[in-house]
Amino acid sequence: MIEKLPSPTDKAIGFKLSGRLHDEDYKTFVPLVDEAIAGGTDRLLAWFHDFKGWDLEALWDDSLFAKDHSTKLDRIALVGETRWEEWMAKVCKPFTHAEIRYFDAHEVDAAWEWLGE
Repeated sequence: MIEKLPSPTDKAIGFKLSGRLHDEDYKTFVPLVDEAIAGGTDRLLAWFHDFKGWDLEALWDDSLFAKDHSTKLDRIALVGETRWEEWMAKVCKPFTHAEIRYFDAHEVDAAWEWLGE
Protein backbone atom coordinates (compact mmCIF):
# COMPACT_ATOMS: atom_id res chain seq x y z
CA MET A 1 0.00 0.00 0.00
CA ILE A 2 1.17 3.54 -0.75
CA GLU A 3 -0.23 6.20 1.57
CA LYS A 4 0.27 9.94 1.03
CA LEU A 5 1.76 11.67 4.07
CA PRO A 6 1.15 15.23 5.20
CA SER A 7 4.21 17.31 4.35
CA PRO A 8 5.61 20.02 6.62
CA THR A 9 7.07 21.80 3.57
CA ASP A 10 5.66 22.81 0.19
CA LYS A 11 8.97 21.76 -1.38
CA ALA A 12 8.29 18.04 -0.86
CA ILE A 13 5.66 15.35 -1.16
CA GLY A 14 5.83 12.21 0.96
CA PHE A 15 4.51 8.67 0.97
CA LYS A 16 4.57 5.67 3.28
CA LEU A 17 5.09 2.39 1.43
CA SER A 18 4.07 -0.72 3.34
CA GLY A 19 3.33 -4.35 2.70
CA ARG A 20 3.68 -5.65 -0.87
CA LEU A 21 3.12 -3.07 -3.60
CA HIS A 22 0.82 -3.73 -6.55
CA ASP A 23 0.01 -2.08 -9.88
CA GLU A 24 -3.04 -0.38 -8.33
CA ASP A 25 -0.76 1.40 -5.85
CA TYR A 26 1.19 3.00 -8.70
CA LYS A 27 -2.00 4.09 -10.46
CA THR A 28 -2.64 6.32 -7.43
CA PHE A 29 0.95 7.22 -6.51
CA VAL A 30 2.32 8.34 -9.90
CA PRO A 31 -0.43 10.91 -10.68
CA LEU A 32 0.02 12.45 -7.21
CA VAL A 33 3.76 12.83 -7.80
CA ASP A 34 3.19 14.23 -11.31
CA GLU A 35 0.69 16.75 -9.94
CA ALA A 36 3.16 17.84 -7.25
CA ILE A 37 5.96 18.23 -9.82
CA ALA A 38 3.68 20.27 -12.09
CA GLY A 39 3.00 22.53 -9.09
CA GLY A 40 6.70 23.12 -8.46
CA THR A 41 7.48 20.41 -5.91
CA ASP A 42 10.71 18.62 -6.81
CA ARG A 43 11.47 16.65 -3.64
CA LEU A 44 10.15 13.28 -2.50
CA LEU A 45 10.11 11.36 0.77
CA ALA A 46 9.53 7.61 0.57
CA TRP A 47 9.09 5.96 3.97
CA PHE A 48 9.36 2.16 3.85
CA HIS A 49 7.40 0.76 6.80
CA ASP A 50 7.02 -3.01 7.16
CA PHE A 51 7.83 -3.11 3.45
CA LYS A 52 7.56 -6.50 1.71
CA GLY A 53 8.57 -5.54 -1.84
CA TRP A 54 6.75 -5.49 -5.15
CA ASP A 55 4.71 -7.93 -7.16
CA LEU A 56 5.97 -8.35 -10.75
CA GLU A 57 3.68 -5.72 -12.28
CA ALA A 58 4.49 -3.17 -9.55
CA LEU A 59 8.21 -3.81 -10.02
CA TRP A 60 7.75 -2.87 -13.68
CA ASP A 61 5.74 0.20 -12.64
CA ASP A 62 8.53 1.21 -10.28
CA SER A 63 11.10 0.87 -13.09
CA LEU A 64 8.99 3.10 -15.34
CA PHE A 65 8.55 5.63 -12.54
CA ALA A 66 12.32 5.78 -11.99
CA LYS A 67 12.95 6.23 -15.72
CA ASP A 68 10.27 8.88 -16.21
CA HIS A 69 11.13 10.87 -13.08
CA SER A 70 14.93 10.58 -13.00
CA THR A 71 15.40 14.21 -14.10
CA LYS A 72 12.29 15.71 -12.48
CA LEU A 73 13.23 15.35 -8.82
CA ASP A 74 15.97 17.31 -7.07
CA ARG A 75 16.11 15.40 -3.77
CA ILE A 76 14.80 12.06 -2.58
CA ALA A 77 14.78 11.04 1.07
CA LEU A 78 14.43 7.30 1.61
CA VAL A 79 13.37 6.43 5.15
CA GLY A 80 13.60 2.83 6.20
CA GLU A 81 13.76 0.24 8.92
CA THR A 82 16.13 -2.40 7.53
CA ARG A 83 19.65 -2.70 6.13
CA TRP A 84 18.42 -3.73 2.68
CA GLU A 85 16.40 -0.50 2.42
CA GLU A 86 19.57 1.46 3.20
CA TRP A 87 21.36 -0.57 0.53
CA MET A 88 18.52 0.16 -1.91
CA ALA A 89 19.19 3.89 -1.51
CA LYS A 90 22.78 3.34 -2.65
CA VAL A 91 21.70 1.23 -5.62
CA CYS A 92 19.25 3.94 -6.82
CA LYS A 93 21.84 6.74 -6.98
CA PRO A 94 23.22 6.01 -10.47
CA PHE A 95 19.72 5.94 -11.97
CA THR A 96 18.61 9.47 -11.08
CA HIS A 97 19.87 13.02 -11.16
CA ALA A 98 18.35 13.58 -7.72
CA GLU A 99 20.43 13.73 -4.59
CA ILE A 100 19.41 10.70 -2.54
CA ARG A 101 19.86 10.27 1.21
CA TYR A 102 18.88 7.43 3.46
CA PHE A 103 17.42 8.05 6.93
CA ASP A 104 16.53 5.50 9.60
CA ALA A 105 12.85 5.53 10.61
CA HIS A 106 13.58 7.40 13.84
CA GLU A 107 15.14 10.18 11.70
CA VAL A 108 12.03 10.95 9.65
CA ASP A 109 11.92 14.52 11.00
CA ALA A 110 15.51 15.04 9.83
CA ALA A 111 14.52 13.70 6.40
CA TRP A 112 11.68 16.23 6.12
CA GLU A 113 14.03 18.98 7.31
CA TRP A 114 16.62 18.07 4.65
CA LEU A 115 13.93 18.12 1.96
CA GLY A 116 12.73 21.52 3.14
CA GLU A 117 16.16 23.19 2.93
